[in-house]
Amino acid sequence: MSEKVIVVTGGNKGIGLAIVRALCKQFQGDVYLTARDVGRGQAAVESLASEGLKPLFHQLDINDLNSITAAAAFFKEKYGGVDVLINNAGIAFKVADTAPFDVQAEVTLKTNFFATRDMLTHFLPLIKAGGRVVNVSSFVSSRTLNQCSPELQQRFRSEDITEDEVVGLMQKFVDLTKKGEHKEGGWPETAYGVSKLGLTTLSMILARRLSKERPNDGILLNACCPGWVRTDMAGPKAPKSPEEGAVTPVYLALLPPGATGPHGKFVSDKEVQPW
Repeated sequence: MSEKVIVVTGGNKGIGLAIVRALCKQFQGDVYLTARDVGRGQAAVESLASEGLKPLFHQLDINDLNSITAAAAFFKEKYGGVDVLINNAGIAFKVADTAPFDVQAEVTLKTNFFATRDMLTHFLPLIKAGGRVVNVSSFVSSRTLNQCSPELQQRFRSEDITEDEVVGLMQKFVDLTKKGEHKEGGWPETAYGVSKLGLTTLSMILARRLSKERPNDGILLNACCPGWVRTDMAGPKAPKSPEEGAVTPVYLALLPPGATGPHGKFVSDKEVQPW
């Protein structure tokens, strides 16, 4: 029961795989590469094993509530909880994708915001004292925030915004796109940006809740931007390698015992960013 454990979602390729690789080298404990597809996940584990690393695999599809609850039960039973959770799984439509904007909005927010929230709902209670939670967001979230109406900006930056309110705002965006009224509603034309705006805001809300409900447990929860990284998602022209993209998520995952911050922040290049 005393073994420490890290869980990384979307770990079979791109930034997620680079995060798992770095953690296997730096973390004293078990590192779980999770992925929705068992074949791809196990292939990724085998490729790391060929490098002399020893990640473990567990199936986890964040869009499937049964998969989330099964994984949560597994980690509770085997480890008594989780020391570090890195919510890395996410999706983005290509710029050239011809899917209608309302479809892109619904699908993108379903994974990047709503499914990631489901992960947090079921895994936050499992985070052990001294634990770390890292939500991989994007610099696009702060850019999107600045493109919202003043009213929306005020709410997203507010210290008293609740989880229910941010969930309602995300759903409202999706609903407005179906009517083609999101711009009149004060929203910009970016489903990916809004999904990550929601995730960064949710991270701040949950960090405040942890400080209030578990003040002595020393848990640090942050959102971060890995940067623009060469992956299947971002394409070959991006300036950073996946290994470079993993630096900030890994830094936040391994903040030393007793550290009091950052907490409830948006972090990029290991620096707290304005919000």
